[in-house]
Amino acid sequence: MFHTVLDRANQFPCCHCLLPCHIEAMQRLSIVLMFLCAFTSFAQRKQVWPEKFQGAKKVTYKTIGDIKLHLHVFRPVEKKSTASAIVFFFGGGWNHGTPGQFEQQCRYLASRGMVAMTAEYRIRNMHGTRGKDCVEDGKSAVRWIRSNAKKFGVNPNQIAAAGGSAGGHVAACTGVIKGFEAKDEDSKISSIPNAMILFNPPCVLAAVPERKDYLSAQAMAGMAARMGVAPEQLSPWHNVYKGQPPTLVLHGEADSLVPFWTSKVFVEKMKKAGNQAELAAYPNQKHGFFNYGRGNAKMFSATMKRTDEFLAKLGWLKGKPTIGRFISVSRGR
Repeated sequence: MFHTVLDRANQFPCCHCLLPCHIEAMQRLSIVLMFLCAFTSFAQRKQVWPEKFQGAKKVTYKTIGDIKLHLHVFRPVEKKSTASAIVFFFGGGWNHGTPGQFEQQCRYLASRGMVAMTAEYRIRNMHGTRGKDCVEDGKSAVRWIRSNAKKFGVNPNQIAAAGGSAGGHVAACTGVIKGFEAKDEDSKISSIPNAMILFNPPCVLAAVPERKDYLSAQAMAGMAARMGVAPEQLSPWHNVYKGQPPTLVLHGEADSLVPFWTSKVFVEKMKKAGNQAELAAYPNQKHGFFNYGRGNAKMFSATMKRTDEFLAKLGWLKGKPTIGRFISVSRGR
């Protein structure tokens, strides 16, 4: 999620000669800087979103002034009277990114009978927004899907919010953070999803008892500016309570950008509160390991298989995962 800072850190010569204490200090510095300088190199780039995806329907779910936000909807091949739904939010540090990140996840889950969507939401380098606006848009997307459930053949009680990195944070906030609702929407229609599937999500945006040295005062100030509010208000770990949606978190243990332990303590706290929560750990995997374009799609397959099994456990999918067949077809084998 925060490649720029770490890429620069990796340019230091002779880093293999550093003492352990120096390495630890550099790691702490990277964590601090990632919140202060996340993706500054991307801030000057012109962000372009895909106009549409083949086979998907593009619908507007929210309008803010002259900004129109869309959902790209992938329908099941075999139509059912009602289906479960899932909406994905892309990563990019709340600053950049594209809904194309989760196109293949949508295609796979649509092949399994779900109505799968990948969402646009306001980001800093396109709209000058802050994290709180990203969260508001995430909530608007879930509410819009629920209010239009009949039109798309969706069960309004089977809507999952999902996402990776900053998009995982947005998805998590739809389920655990109170407030940050669009004022012109019907609050009688819930914006809370019925399940959450989070890929290396930043769920700890402020200090926690387990790691009091995690964020310095300077980093906290930077995060407050990035979020537009006090970080605790949008930190999923700090807002866990009983009755939140069943949650699956998938995280690489070698993630140096969003530390693995943050997902561990989040899931532990969810369980302690009485919520259904699972942590799928992937040894030696770094940030963004789940993306379709990584390597030979081994981790894409592994994470989608686990996602499929989680949804089946909820009763939303039937039968065994078909990810192997999906990969073969998508690659023309």
